[in-house]
Amino acid sequence: MTEIAEVKSRLQELAESVLNGSLDRADAAVVSQVWNIYLRAVATEIKVRELDELEERLAALEEGYAATNGGRHAWRT
Repeated sequence: MTEIAEVKSRLQELAESVLNGSLDRADAAVVSQVWNIYLRAVATEIKVRELDELEERLAALEEGYAATNGGRHAWRT
């Protein structure tokens, strides 16, 4: 199960606990805020990883272009 799927499952359990009265609404609100922070951290981590991968790919493309064009970059004519 992915991290996001696990959080979704826990949020569903949290909602069910509130609805059946086994968990106080105020406590559930605090827990859901914590899970929201966790989800934002996971999303940020994913974005950083994607940006790192894009930077690596761009660098490889630039090196390949420079190698086939006498060391010049397209934007530096």
